[in-house]
Amino acid sequence: MASTSPDSITIRRPDDWHVHFRDGARLASVVAATAAQFGRAIVMPNLKPPVTTTAAAVAYKQRIVSALATAGGRTAFDPLMTLYLTDETHPDEIDRALDSGVVFGAKLYPAGATTNSAAGVTDVRRVDAVVARMAELGLPLLVHGEVTNPRIDVFDREARFLEDVFAPLLERHPTLKAILEHVTTAAGVDFVRDHGPRVAATITAHHLIATRNDMLVGGIKPHYYCLPILKRFEDREALVAAATSDDPSFFLGTDSAPHTIDDKESACGCAGCYTAHAAMEFYTEVFEEADALDKLEAFASLRGPAFYGLPVHNDTITLLHSLGGSVTQADNNGMTPAQVAASNGHDSAVKVLESLGADMAGVNESTLIAAAGA
Repeated sequence: MASTSPDSITIRRPDDWHVHFRDGARLASVVAATAAQFGRAIVMPNLKPPVTTTAAAVAYKQRIVSALATAGGRTAFDPLMTLYLTDETHPDEIDRALDSGVVFGAKLYPAGATTNSAAGVTDVRRVDAVVARMAELGLPLLVHGEVTNPRIDVFDREARFLEDVFAPLLERHPTLKAILEHVTTAAGVDFVRDHGPRVAATITAHHLIATRNDMLVGGIKPHYYCLPILKRFEDREALVAAATSDDPSFFLGTDSAPHTIDDKESACGCAGCYTAHAAMEFYTEVFEEADALDKLEAFASLRGPAFYGLPVHNDTITLLHSLGGSVTQADNNGMTPAQVAASNGHDSAVKVLESLGADMAGVNESTLIAAAGA
């Protein structure tokens, strides 16, 4: 269905296979941004308290739907819920999750690896019975792929997880479907390729655009801080190559994670980049810079549904070149994504947008705007 012209590209409506909505007032302020561009989203369960049961997942979905309606956003949006695994999760919870029709995966957070992960799994062997039930029933395991040993350098934690944890887990469960969420390294890309097609990976816009130099050179820039942390140039290049390839194992997952500016600019700043308000603009610029716009629809709209066994969307979105060099969305009264974010209180998002946009040096003259298609 994809079509291109010198000034636009039209693709089937994409999905976001990894997003954080938070809860309460923060949920109400961010959910409409994701719904404006995406048809579905896999919603992360690391709330306070975490979403550890099917009943909690159902209740959280109801809050998301209600918040979207209140915000006046596009209501033809389906949040796909996930469970948060703990050392105490029982295999029967997987049966309840699958029967619910609401839960589409279970998230493995190594305890202490990222935001709100303290209640996560302390040793993956503690949930082997749960993972075995997931493999039996076909429920995907969504993996935050980092070890938490304080003696392991933060830039090496993904690679060590693949070797020490993920590979043995897959060997113990040969029919398990799993996703290496927000893959960040060349080693991670190679691992997914070696273990496909039952292992896939989501890729964020910020890891496609930035490296650790952007975060650290010339002063620490907290709005680039995320987990897994930004990596080296060669890692970013491997991610771009994977995203723009024909490999069905790699698809879009923003890992958009909202925080207040005070939580980012502090002595102990929070990890996460809020990018939902301009997600498709970011991804499209990356694909344009790589001369791979013809691959964008597969990455954003086709591969994720294929992995999850869901239908693709019949409606479309169109991305247009903006002559002014600013990024605007047609359905936001002419406001730029930065202005939209600021109007919703997301000063941190504005800084991320400005910073990431400045780094797209080769494509700033052909910035993109997103408009809903028929």
